[in-house]
Amino acid sequence: MIDRDELIAELNDTGVLGAIRWAYLSATERVLTDYSAAAGHDATWVGVSRFTLLRDRLDRVFSCGNYSVPENIDGELSLDVLHAELSDRDIATLPDIDPTLVSRANLSGSPGWAHGGVRWLLASAPFGKLDGLSWPQKSPTKQRVAQQPSTYADQPTLFDHFTADEQAGLATAVSEPQLDLRTLVVAHSLEADHGNRELTIGQPRLNAGGGSAWYWRHDLLQLPPDDGGRLRPTKPAPTGPEDAPDAPVRLRRPAAEHHDLRKDA
Repeated sequence: MIDRDELIAELNDTGVLGAIRWAYLSATERVLTDYSAAAGHDATWVGVSRFTLLRDRLDRVFSCGNYSVPENIDGELSLDVLHAELSDRDIATLPDIDPTLVSRANLSGSPGWAHGGVRWLLASAPFGKLDGLSWPQKSPTKQRVAQQPSTYADQPTLFDHFTADEQAGLATAVSEPQLDLRTLVVAHSLEADHGNRELTIGQPRLNAGGGSAWYWRHDLLQLPPDDGGRLRPTKPAPTGPEDAPDAPVRLRRPAAEHHDLRKDA
């Protein structure tokens, strides 16, 4: 069994959580800059734009996909590509992540990233509804991830939350082969009219019978932004380590994988 606090500490100490947070703040700030209800932008536009930019920023900070460079090329030569369309603040706060730390680890077409045997996927939610996410209404990939029994110490098993009929209905699903990597979900939301944001990482729970969407989750917006602006956590977060400080960036070798939005936006 792996204790969730140990896992969060590991991801925090290596800078992974801080990098995810940077990617989200960069993506949502750009969405809020471009958003215009008068131009016809609606919740769908906000959701798709946020997902697309968040995926892009995660590739940038972790030196994946289009932001990888061949080993025999100086990474400094590609800083113009890395910094393209980023704000001055984004560039100044871009974390310095070891280019070998994280790799792309997509799952059935769903964009994913992995470090140390742990993968994370992305999932969007309406603002204020993270705990009420309905995994049975998400993509088959997300449902499969949410079907995995809890592998963390002191957490209930998958079937503890369901009735006998529900257990019978899920028996076939959970008998499928286990995922190749322990898989978490980074869930995000944005309320564009007032700039309210949410970002969390955790282990999803298949909530076909209702109840919380998570075995556990960790709020990644616990700390105020570097400029001391308006972002604050929207609800109390589970006890855990704080995010690592931001710093400059380095690039790495290529990791050739490009995917479309599918049902993950």
